[in-house]
Amino acid sequence: MSAPIYLYTGPEIGNRNEQVESIKSSLIKKFGDADNYLLYASDSKIEDIIAKLQTESLFVPATCVVLREAELIKKKDEIELIAAWLKNARESAVLILVSDEISVDSKLDKLIPKENKQIFWAMDESRLGSWLQGYFRKNGYSIESEAIDSILELTENNTEALRAECSRFFLCFPKDHLITEEDVEQILAHNREESAFTLFDAMANPSESPTSRLESALSILQKILLTKNNSPVMILAGLASCFRRLELWHSIHADGAYLDDFALKTKGFASKTARNQYSRASRVWNFGQCAAVLASIAGADSEIRSAGTTLQDTQLSILLYEIIMKNGGRVAKYEAV
Repeated sequence: MSAPIYLYTGPEIGNRNEQVESIKSSLIKKFGDADNYLLYASDSKIEDIIAKLQTESLFVPATCVVLREAELIKKKDEIELIAAWLKNARESAVLILVSDEISVDSKLDKLIPKENKQIFWAMDESRLGSWLQGYFRKNGYSIESEAIDSILELTENNTEALRAECSRFFLCFPKDHLITEEDVEQILAHNREESAFTLFDAMANPSESPTSRLESALSILQKILLTKNNSPVMILAGLASCFRRLELWHSIHADGAYLDDFALKTKGFASKTARNQYSRASRVWNFGQCAAVLASIAGADSEIRSAGTTLQDTQLSILLYEIIMKNGGRVAKYEAV
């Protein structure tokens, strides 16, 4: 019997999430019901996670813990705790490790059976275009090639984001409608939902002055905070993911190294949109500044979790100031802009 631990990594969030749901469904099908937990490595102790997996409920026969940010699990004692649990793990207690990165610590990776891990690579624009065509066809619509190109320019290039954005067309047009470039302009460009990723894009525009970028970022932040399902923790996690990818962009282009399309794809930069975005961002923050920004994000995350919701809007605004105006440097208070 394979160990009840799985590892799913990579930037293709949609297909990755589908695989996670498949494991959860199989667990429920086998045992009838399951307690499901979604946790983050930055906010959870491994010993607490293991305790959840080891605790047997009188009423629910199975347990499933999905642990995101698995790339943060690096400490020897954390990995040893997971290894010790696996020696006596019951079949009905499952741990699913998830990461937006390509890989995790090698010692952790060795604990997972080969058949229980998978990298979900980013799709290139050709495959994403085919996916979009199939998605609209499955829902009773057709779409022009120009409309597909426009969607890919306006949307984060993974199937999870595309599915969420494109479902809006089904509310606006009847079945059998042909989605045109004008429709995309009307539905997506004029009514674009803001997220941590559009926030990062606004922060990383080298053609704007730092002051202008800060003003745009603060405006987008307020829009995000007014939407449901966008907690400060989710915003910080999204920004951290963007800056980790920017660190990767710098590292693979160190010393002027040239990477062709295939090499960029293997590193998670499959689409032209993503390549252009991180190329622009690399002119705003260098590798060392990315590390400073990530430290600032981690600090803000800790402060918000400990202080609660009272000052979270102010703390997020200060963080944006530190990232844009100070390149990750911490400040005790706002400075004149």
